[in-house]
Amino acid sequence: MIRGNDPILLTPGPLTTSLETKQAMLRDWGSWDASFNAITGTICKDLVDVVNGAGTHACVPLQGSGTFSVEAALANLVPRDGKVLVPNNGAYCARIVKILKYLGRAHSVIDIAEDKQATVPMLEGAFKMDPAITHVAQVHCETGTGILNPLPEIAAVCARHGKGLIVDAMSSLGAIEIDVKKYPIDAVVAASGKCIEGPPGMGFVIARQAVLEKSQGNSHSLAMDLFDQWTYMQKTTQWRFTPPTHVVAAFRVALDQFKAEGGQPARGARYRKNCETLIEGMAALGLRTFVPRELQAPVIVTFHAPADANYSFKPFYEKVKARGYVLYPGKLTQVETFRVGCIGAIDSNEMRNVVSAVAEVMRDMGIRQVAPAPARAIA
Repeated sequence: MIRGNDPILLTPGPLTTSLETKQAMLRDWGSWDASFNAITGTICKDLVDVVNGAGTHACVPLQGSGTFSVEAALANLVPRDGKVLVPNNGAYCARIVKILKYLGRAHSVIDIAEDKQATVPMLEGAFKMDPAITHVAQVHCETGTGILNPLPEIAAVCARHGKGLIVDAMSSLGAIEIDVKKYPIDAVVAASGKCIEGPPGMGFVIARQAVLEKSQGNSHSLAMDLFDQWTYMQKTTQWRFTPPTHVVAAFRVALDQFKAEGGQPARGARYRKNCETLIEGMAALGLRTFVPRELQAPVIVTFHAPADANYSFKPFYEKVKARGYVLYPGKLTQVETFRVGCIGAIDSNEMRNVVSAVAEVMRDMGIRQVAPAPARAIA
């Protein structure tokens, strides 16, 4: 699917993009130019369609990484006197908690083991104990481990109890079904450099328009003010401040390829095949996944590091990179791991090739004890 000398990024974003997407960044655009603003408009419409939100939701793009847009969603769509429940089973859930502390928003946390899902009884118990909770901030796919949280069930329980739901869909939008017509969701947050396979640099919030309309005055920041960004774009078609023009143009091309491939069902099927090929190949080498197979999202897989004394992530990483593949370090604190992404402009053949590269590197490093080490604190 790609050609060239660059290593393939087996990471959760930035990821390997197609040649067409790369080529789209070779042109300069004027940020006030009507043709550029038309690109922004079509992107917003298409992203709303990805979550089946036409008529109810609006897309507000924002400069910066996905975390910028997560912070903007929390700061704008949760009133200043609201209270947010965070089911925390990973690093990006913990980041939401950190954002809420910075914002000064009241919040409570359900602490969940990193290899366990958030569940409906957990949320119902929290609602019963604390009626002050107004919103839930849920990470759909926890990129730190690859675990998939059950969004349809969580959306349904939030709706039953009248709680707003803000979904960090950074690693799931475009790969896993999210349907805001079926499941009541106030906002879906994602970014350009993930499963739509664009370059990084633009985030976006697909928000329920009725909630967005009531959000004026909630933001702590001018740059993060979604209401101001949205209303300005409605009036002028322009971004308030200088947009990442090359990223936006390339993301348009990536979205065109996403649609041509068959949208979310086809993109998800390719990623699932990548994931299954990877897990089966690594299992044949003796490498074990951290997340149970039934809870694994087809986006990124966390593997237990070998217990062999000859194993060290940095040289392992460098040797695999020398063979053309960039892996990702582990994100856990108690268990030593490494991660391998399944997303980007790659197919299952690349997953077979990375398994071969890992096998060669383990032989080269003299790694024989492949079973994982006991849990311990990792710096």
